[in-house]
Formats: sequence, structure tokens, C-alpha cells
Amino acid sequence: MALGTKAPDFSLQDSYENTISLSDFDQAEALLVMFICNHCPFVKHIRDQLAAIGAEYQERGVGVAAIMSNDVAIQAADNPGVHRV
Repeated sequence: MALGTKAPDFSLQDSYENTISLSDFDQAEALLVMFICNHCPFVKHIRDQLAAIGAEYQERGVGVAAIMSNDVAIQAADNPGVHRV
């Protein structure tokens, strides 16, 4: 998608089993979406920095969502409950 394209609506479960939808970020000035997975060595390497960036941006009114689209039956380490930030 081109930069500035409106995000498509979504409903996904977070690591606490709550359903999160695009509309949950209606009051945010912007939305940062990261596509990550728990078992990725690159994500593991910067996990703490990603959490810090997310916290900092949220304080500035930016919504933050990290989406993991792997199949947890194949990659059990990517189960949303395995790693909670």
C-alpha cells in the first residue's frame, strides 16, 4: 500500500486475549503498526527497544500495534500468550 493509505479495518486478539480493532485507535493522532514474531532473531535482538519505542510513542498520542501473523500450530513460540510486553 502507498504511504498515507487508510488502514483496512481489523479485529485481532492481543496477548491478553482481548479483541483489538482499528476503531480502538480512533483517538490516536497516528498509528504505528509493526509486523513481528516472537521467534524471529531480529525481533528478539531489539525486543526491549521496540517496547520502549512503543511506550514513548503512546505517550505522544500515537497508537501502537504489533501484529504477528504466524500459525501458532507451526511456530508455538509465536502464541500470543507466550511473550507479553
